[in-house]
Amino acid sequence: MRIIRGKYGRRRFDVPTNITARPTTDFARENIFNVLENLVDFDSEPDALDLFAGTGAITLEFLSRGCRMVTAVEKATTQYNFIRRVASQLNVTNLRLIKGDVFQFVRTCSQKFDIIFADPPYDLPDFGEIPGLILESEMLKDDTIIIIEHSKNYDFSSLPHFLEHRAYGSVNFSIFDMSK
Repeated sequence: MRIIRGKYGRRRFDVPTNITARPTTDFARENIFNVLENLVDFDSEPDALDLFAGTGAITLEFLSRGCRMVTAVEKATTQYNFIRRVASQLNVTNLRLIKGDVFQFVRTCSQKFDIIFADPPYDLPDFGEIPGLILESEMLKDDTIIIIEHSKNYDFSSLPHFLEHRAYGSVNFSIFDMSK
């Protein structure tokens, strides 16, 4: 896994072979961050949330690009420990890493975020509920940007605040803008 740009850009980390996460490809990650850079002023040090953090690739990209604070939620012990280890190697001090259930976190979190990224396992039984759960949460500001990574089997364009859909190979992103 590599961090694409920013403070930690071009750093590479060997992902443990027993990780069950499906990491966002470098190609898709680079492209969605190019889109994000046109929607979010990273110089203003936004607060970001990475739900279903997996390998931490998105979390680390947020940290590398200048987020003031990044909260990452991951339930699996192997993935959680990997993110913690990489953050330690980078001497990251602005990461709040939570080992827990994303659904419970979203229901109970009242902290506000500028960017929310969710990359649930594609085979998650309640996958289709995630965008609505986030959109109805207490975590939103008037201009929060939400990105949901999903397979081509989902279409979230009818949900409120939907901005656009992007596809990079087999990776799809639905983007929501709370100011729209």
